[in-house]
Amino acid sequence: MAFIASLLIALLSSSSSHAFQLHPNHHHHRSSSSISTTNNNPRSHQLRLANIAPEEISDKTYDLAVIGAGPVGVSAALLAARAPHNKNVILIDAPRASGALMNEATGEDLSIGGPTGLFSKALRDTGKRISVSSLKGMGLRDDSVWNEIVTSCVELASFNARDTIRQLEYAGVTYVQGHAAFSDSGGSSSLFITASDNSIATLNAEKTLIATGSTPFRPGGIPFDGKRVFDSDSINTLSYLPKSVAITGSGIIAIEFAKIFKNLGSDVTLIIRDSVPRNALMKIGLDKDISATLVADLARSGIKVERGAQVKKFTIPRGNDKAPIVLELEAKGGGDRGTGATTSLKCDIYLAAVGRKPNTSNLNLPAAGIKTDSYGGIEVDSELKASGSDNVYAAGDVLGRPFLASTGMAQGFGAIQGMFKEDLGVGEGDDDDDAETSSEDTEEDNDDGEQCAVGELCMTGENFDPKSLASNPFAFPVGVWSSPEASYYGLSTQQCQEMGIDAGEGVALYAECLRGLVFSPNGLLKLVFDKSNGRIMGVHICGDDACELIHYGMELVKAKRTIDDVLSNLYSAVTFHEMYRIAAMAAVDEKGARKRRAAAGRALSVRNSGTAKE
Repeated sequence: MAFIASLLIALLSSSSSHAFQLHPNHHHHRSSSSISTTNNNPRSHQLRLANIAPEEISDKTYDLAVIGAGPVGVSAALLAARAPHNKNVILIDAPRASGALMNEATGEDLSIGGPTGLFSKALRDTGKRISVSSLKGMGLRDDSVWNEIVTSCVELASFNARDTIRQLEYAGVTYVQGHAAFSDSGGSSSLFITASDNSIATLNAEKTLIATGSTPFRPGGIPFDGKRVFDSDSINTLSYLPKSVAITGSGIIAIEFAKIFKNLGSDVTLIIRDSVPRNALMKIGLDKDISATLVADLARSGIKVERGAQVKKFTIPRGNDKAPIVLELEAKGGGDRGTGATTSLKCDIYLAAVGRKPNTSNLNLPAAGIKTDSYGGIEVDSELKASGSDNVYAAGDVLGRPFLASTGMAQGFGAIQGMFKEDLGVGEGDDDDDAETSSEDTEEDNDDGEQCAVGELCMTGENFDPKSLASNPFAFPVGVWSSPEASYYGLSTQQCQEMGIDAGEGVALYAECLRGLVFSPNGLLKLVFDKSNGRIMGVHICGDDACELIHYGMELVKAKRTIDDVLSNLYSAVTFHEMYRIAAMAAVDEKGARKRRAAAGRALSVRNSGTAKE
């Protein structure tokens, strides 16, 4: 064993060395992994995109200029460049200005096309693949362990970057690195491109798509330094494995990072302003039982939760990186905490994960006549055309909530289809015919004459502007990439009640199906259904692969399937999908289901507590 440990130490010491530096968070063109790394591994693949210097495009005119090379911008650029559009497209991005994941040895952008949470997802998966406790138990130093973790994350990120570059090159998209902003005198068709050497070029575009993403919201009073006090982007510059982490926030990002660091062996404290953590999760749309399951998992994982609290004061040692940060806590809204409550805690690093805001402040939008809301989000119409402009569109986080890559990419798709309608054979004279055909098709499809129980909310994929998304609970699934995962689609029981629908629930525990019992017993799947006809109105899941499982549930809801339909289906053995049938059985046999869940729950409790009973 000593020989193996020595060998591993030698291998890790000679592996890729990673130098981290934080780039200034100015002029973001997308918000992605904010870690900068030097990879000296001779076996690493270099990422080469045939980009051009800004001066080479000066005074040229393009069919479409896309600002921002995150998942929204890249997918939109590819769509416009390919058939049937075949447009001359330029993609503009400033990865260094946005603090992207860079390979300093080659100057390559490893996060091109990647979502905001690319690094956190890679870190999450790396935590599953690498056992930190085992490596430490074999004698590896913390820096060697962290080096191994980061090497794995960089490799995972590079897979996506290589594929993105291949697609852009094949589609013929022109790529230029620089900061884009609208020209003061050119209206909405002229853009200034400022290169890293401060040289400036101009270009003209008949259409422009803004897809610059979002940036973390930074509350006042927090001494962010990118070294020990981080936001949800700058945390990706972390250069060592902390022994203890304090996180403020109760949303998806806060929970994701809490579980990530706990799985990597850190002591984690989650500071939540709400006195009931479950309520905080329900505010972001999670079902009450799913929220309770996530909170129970936090406790079971050993994550300490400070409820009804906020940080009053930060004491950060200067000149001694090994000395802990001291956080003084107070009650929500100020004042002393209750008797016996923690008033101070120590940690190696602090993370504020308290939301995001649209990244639009450095685009000179007023010069193009483009209006924004109080948060900086671009105001658009139903076709995602920017308010005050005839040729500028926007998609993704720049529009505000829900700040999801999936909805952003759908918005980008809709914007491209809207700005180049003529390529699809859609003309003004075709509208009436299309409407008539659509009406006839609808009547045929609904030959039973039954109207959708929630009216037009059944329609999905039609409108992805912010107002439509906010009013349509069937527009998209939501996933929480914590460990375990959580996901939902459609209505909760409470939403059904608010809409006048008499709703019931069918619940299946992971421990009730064979795969869950053996491999991942903690979690549940819930079907929400209309009692009058059995139609499934919503699906809510917490457990392993929840973000994958939800898509079958989404199809059940969209196809207006019933509890009986699920019961009549045959599911492969030893799969998580068996829980759909178990939940449907629970819907028709509530009393028996409660007894089965109680028995499974007692057995699971014994298993989780580590005691053995015959």
